[in-house]
Amino acid sequence: MTETILIAGAGITGLSAAMALARPDRAVTIVDRDPPPPDLGPDEAFEAWQRKGVTQLRHSHVFIGRLIKLLRERHPGLWTALLAAGAREFTFEDGLPLLLRGRYRREPGDEDLSFLFSRRTTLELTMRRYAATLPGVSFVTNAGIRGITREGNRVTGLTVEIGGVQREISADNVIDASGRNTQFPEWLGLSGTVEDTSPAGILYFTRHYKLLEGADEPGRDGAPGAGDLGYIKFGVFPADHRHFSVTLAVPEIETGLRTAILNPATFDAICSQIPGTARWIDTARAAPASKVFGMGNLHSVWRSYAPGGVPHVLGFYPIGDSALRTNPLYGRGCSTGAIQAHFLADIFAETGDAAARLVALETRTRDELRPFYDVMAKQDAQAIKRAALEQAPGYQPRFKARMMKSFLEDAIGPAVRSDLEVLRALMRPFHMLEHPTAWTKRAPIMARVLKSWATPKALKRRYYLPILGPERAEMLRSLGLGA
Repeated sequence: MTETILIAGAGITGLSAAMALARPDRAVTIVDRDPPPPDLGPDEAFEAWQRKGVTQLRHSHVFIGRLIKLLRERHPGLWTALLAAGAREFTFEDGLPLLLRGRYRREPGDEDLSFLFSRRTTLELTMRRYAATLPGVSFVTNAGIRGITREGNRVTGLTVEIGGVQREISADNVIDASGRNTQFPEWLGLSGTVEDTSPAGILYFTRHYKLLEGADEPGRDGAPGAGDLGYIKFGVFPADHRHFSVTLAVPEIETGLRTAILNPATFDAICSQIPGTARWIDTARAAPASKVFGMGNLHSVWRSYAPGGVPHVLGFYPIGDSALRTNPLYGRGCSTGAIQAHFLADIFAETGDAAARLVALETRTRDELRPFYDVMAKQDAQAIKRAALEQAPGYQPRFKARMMKSFLEDAIGPAVRSDLEVLRALMRPFHMLEHPTAWTKRAPIMARVLKSWATPKALKRRYYLPILGPERAEMLRSLGLGA
């Protein structure tokens, strides 16, 4: 008997679910509000593909080790197709600090510490074409989802509108991969699914660039391509086909800066004053390839549909941003959705009981992903506080804050730039391959970090980062903005 599955949303999470669940004895249908992708190459698709249902489509993305490991192990055909489409693997060795490169010796597990460099449009386009080749997978496009059908507490399908006509599509299972603005809680009458929420405290601004003919990317030494100035965070994101993007994350409290930054000239002026971005957007190296894209209303949200192990609803499975939203600053949204999709595939293989499936999905999600969520929410709260203090004249941090700052700058910072074992230990949680605090529980690693802290600054000076950028007052003056 064929098991039927409806997936709401054809973004990274929805496509991951289709890839994970595809089998000859299943019919997997992805329902999406947007038109199908154009039959174009990556550069043309970046310009032409309209995805109103994906607000972050043209923002910077980083695809981390756990996602890459998952793709390579479970979908090797897709991995090959991504590389053929121009996406690039950036290995652990590629990203080593200059002072560590001569000491590098490959160790087992290093292959999992890679990044995938690609524009979101290139990744999604390639995933979609791959998913369409899998057994039992089909797409219904230009279809607005208007609600659910149900029998008692069991979801039995979706109500969709196509060309102004509504119809019902029935299925044994419905997966909500519709993203951060999901309407399923309201349709289900379960608006109380939010278990936890916290503000990200930032607004996100991205601009894309393309390297000029004959120009190369800057070397991986000198000023870092990512950092936090307190009043602004910055990051450079290499991509495919000689493209890259720069994202500036501005605290919500910085009202003047966040308004001005949408102006492309202002965006570039800011980047030109930050050494780590200036060398990328130098007009002798690259030219703008897009306008400035903005994104706000960023909150972290954790939902539960089976509190205490008791499902509120059957035949329904939320994954990705529909289940847990994270601050895009940490680059974990796509990975989280793909991880949950494959949790679900494993669970479907283990049991056919709808209640057990939902409980298992929530249990595995909580066990493996909640630690990352909690650490992120704590870091966001600290960043919000720091941004406010940037505007406080004469502020003097307390002893605890000074010690934490010293631990980050004088212990961890020099340690990761001077010690391969420490760097490996911290990169594994970054790539979601280990618990976010796993490294702190390893005595040899902590001993190395503490030794770094105890080393006089004069003896470790070469392991400090250069100045990341101007102070807030200096930046605002240069932009003609009041403090």
